[in-house]
Amino acid sequence: MTQRTVTRTRRTGRRSPLASVSLLLIGLLATGGAYALVTSSATANTNSAAVAAASEGEKLFLANCASCHGIGAIGSAVAPSLIGVGAAATDFQVGTGRMPAAASGPQIEEKPSQFTDEQVKALAAYVATLGIGPGIPSSSVLTSSSNVSAGAEVFRVNCAMCHNVAGAGGALTQGKFAPALQNVDPAHVYEAMVTGPQNMPVFNDLNITPKDKANVIAYLQYLDDNPSPGGLDLGGLGPVSEGLFVWIFALGAVVAVTVWLTSKSN
Repeated sequence: MTQRTVTRTRRTGRRSPLASVSLLLIGLLATGGAYALVTSSATANTNSAAVAAASEGEKLFLANCASCHGIGAIGSAVAPSLIGVGAAATDFQVGTGRMPAAASGPQIEEKPSQFTDEQVKALAAYVATLGIGPGIPSSSVLTSSSNVSAGAEVFRVNCAMCHNVAGAGGALTQGKFAPALQNVDPAHVYEAMVTGPQNMPVFNDLNITPKDKANVIAYLQYLDDNPSPGGLDLGGLGPVSEGLFVWIFALGAVVAVTVWLTSKSN
């Protein structure tokens, strides 16, 4: 009886249900294994690249930074500890040339960086291994939004009192200043907001969301691409420079014309 059933199944060309289930399981296992192999290889490559970058960064740190920040970046009498500051702070300070500092003073000013971009990222990778801190923002984070009007509003509320509404910068107390923000790298703007360098407060994601930070960057880029529509912007410093211009040049011209007319009549 069983032999007839098997023969009948073979003749009709039907496949046993167990065979279908077995093929499905084999396909799933093969697909899962291939995916695990690829992802593990990619993760291993990424980890090895990160370890290599951190190792190179440690060498650069010992040669250029440890004299002030100490071995292991624990800090010293002349420089703070870097443990827990994160990669973003290192990328900002070294990438803008503020570090290594040329001289001490009320504020460390921006200057051309002494390191290549690859070396900056290596230093940042090393500092990131010392403790948890803000990381370098990805390009997707920097371009996650482009609402210029929303960015202008956030900038006016949180930044304009120091940096000026046009991002032209401004003076602070005790010889300090808020730098101008024209043509600043978007990554450096974002890093400054999340790390609070020097006199600047820290704007974490609870103060200003990542989307609003991207909006602020979009607003600053809009200012770079669209100069003053009214003509001469006088440095974008507001009513003080504009008032001086009016008093010195406009009223001066009126006085000069008046004197000239009076001399002609005499």
